[in-house]
Amino acid sequence: MLHTLAKRIGKDHRLAQEIWATGVHEARILATLIGEPEKVTAAEMELWARDFDSWDVVDAACCYLYAYAKPAWSKVAAWSRRQEEFAKRASFSLVAYLSYKDKVSPNARFVKFLRVIEREAHDERNFVRKAVNWALRNIGKRNIPLNREAIRAAERIRSQNTRAARWIAADALRELKSAVVQSRLRRKAT
Repeated sequence: MLHTLAKRIGKDHRLAQEIWATGVHEARILATLIGEPEKVTAAEMELWARDFDSWDVVDAACCYLYAYAKPAWSKVAAWSRRQEEFAKRASFSLVAYLSYKDKVSPNARFVKFLRVIEREAHDERNFVRKAVNWALRNIGKRNIPLNREAIRAAERIRSQNTRAARWIAADALRELKSAVVQSRLRRKAT
């Protein structure tokens, strides 16, 4: 329904900002659909991040708007250290989307973020923990070298021996080592 409405409205960044300001949950998701990524500023991303109050708004903003915005990578680093659950989730959600939407970033950028994933894998909060896992898995599905790096990171995470870290590692390793993922990565490489 929101996608249909967004299609009818078209891209309109000024309207997206006005809709966001209403504070209405569904309106904020609509704002992420009609916003214009090329007009998104770091200051605006920060302003909206202060308003994040649910996983679906966070993920919509990251998927439809922020993954294509110039300040995206600067925000993933900053938000990973935030204490607020949904602002912190935004860091990892955004990396999960960048893992397949960002076609130009080098592997080194994702390898560097694996260290952030390792650092934050202790966070027990459900919406953070799931996003950390999601970012780890998506980085590992980008290509063969990143798959190897993500598997090594997951093994280091497992050795942290917290409940969150064990869950993140077990789930990621199961998928990243799976025959399906390995086969897909080999096909992509040829």
